[in-house]
Amino acid sequence: TDRPDQTEGSTSIPVGSLQIETGLLMGFNNIDGASYRFLVGPTTLFRVGLIKGLELRVFNQLESVKNTTKSKEINGISDLQIGAKIEVLNKENINAKIAFLSHLVIPTGTKTLSIDSYGVINKLALSHDLNGKIGVGYNIGYNYFGKDRGDLTYSLVFGFSMTEKLSVFVEGYGDVSNFTDNYVNFDSGFTYLIRNNLQFDFSFGTGINHYMNFFSTGISWNIGGYKTD
Repeated sequence: TDRPDQTEGSTSIPVGSLQIETGLLMGFNNIDGASYRFLVGPTTLFRVGLIKGLELRVFNQLESVKNTTKSKEINGISDLQIGAKIEVLNKENINAKIAFLSHLVIPTGTKTLSIDSYGVINKLALSHDLNGKIGVGYNIGYNYFGKDRGDLTYSLVFGFSMTEKLSVFVEGYGDVSNFTDNYVNFDSGFTYLIRNNLQFDFSFGTGINHYMNFFSTGISWNIGGYKTD
């Protein structure tokens, strides 16, 4: 799954299957001296396995942003994202997987939440299996939302298989906004495999060099790609 961590996976879903990854998130941050509370949910990613190594992706979410300093609240829907993930390297005899992901952001959201222009989100995703129970994944990316120079993004996650069903992760991630301001964050959480095709997750995170914190929970459900037992 590509949730709950910020690092996108380096593999696509099985051909002919639909995967729905959805959840709820609550967080708080501080921007230009004002405090904000944000509620996001459902935040939903639809993934469709088109051919081996290629998936179609559609993402959207409901958002509620409250300026707690001025007691002003904005509610609405985010801009629609449509994209794809393509596997660049995925071979059994090579302990590295690489994929490229790109989303087109279409300005369809509520006016006060929309970027009001077309944008792109791009990531190169890599991962390695360290010893069968520990894996590492990392992303490097570039986002452009129609103004300034865009943002550089990065993430590094370590995942640990505690049992056949339970896994935990720790992650560092961030972005260099307009190639000027670097915002560094940390998050952690766990996933629990209810069935082979159904997974529950929980995560929480905080800003390292700025004020931000959140917690999130959700599920991921694959239809047609995995046995249900």
